[in-house]
Amino acid sequence: MKAGTPAGGPEQRSGTRRGIVRWLFQIGVFILILAASLFLSAGRLDWAMGWGYVGTFVALQGLNALVLIPTSPDLVAERARRGGKAKGWDRLLAALVAFYGPVSTWVVAGLDLRFGWSPKVPLALEIAALAVAVLGALLTLWAMASNRFFSGVVRIQADRGHAVVSAGPYRIVRHPGYLGGMAFDLATPLALGSLWSFVPAALTVCAIAVRTALEDRTLHDELDGYRAYARRVRHRLLPGVW
Repeated sequence: MKAGTPAGGPEQRSGTRRGIVRWLFQIGVFILILAASLFLSAGRLDWAMGWGYVGTFVALQGLNALVLIPTSPDLVAERARRGGKAKGWDRLLAALVAFYGPVSTWVVAGLDLRFGWSPKVPLALEIAALAVAVLGALLTLWAMASNRFFSGVVRIQADRGHAVVSAGPYRIVRHPGYLGGMAFDLATPLALGSLWSFVPAALTVCAIAVRTALEDRTLHDELDGYRAYARRVRHRLLPGVW
């Protein structure tokens, strides 16, 4: 079987293709929500960094598709799923981390631009923050490309042969995707020139930290081999810290 070819029979392959289409649709809708959140709350379209942020986000999602669809189509289909056998506590946390937190950050940034709540952020600092956001997104992509069990919800994927992954960034920390997400979320306010949007961004990062701890506990308790892996890779997010 060639790399990237969905495993299983015709029905399973068809389900994977439908999952990929669903994932692309979800990404498209999310990009529209991003643009609407920024520009409707700002009340204007002449916002250079707003467009730069949207364009960067679109480019990153395109890169995700180019990397993941050929190599891990079953992962893309898995990430398009919602609910199912996810842990009950993760239903709220997943929504906060993936949707409500980012949207709140964008809306506050737009309102900040409209009403001038924050002092002017230098353009060089905005560009540097956007670069940090890109690096965070690339770390998350590296984690997804290394881990075919990188689901959008916390669940033990027995149906997909869930096993411990220790390659790529997982050699350094146990949850590199969350670290990349934190970097992206914390860089977003400066990239958009809004100090006030640090409030929802910081709350989103706190939700990610809570989710990391709960997911790590779940993996310790329910995934064979994870305890041994955790003894080798001692830190969840930050080497030498936690």
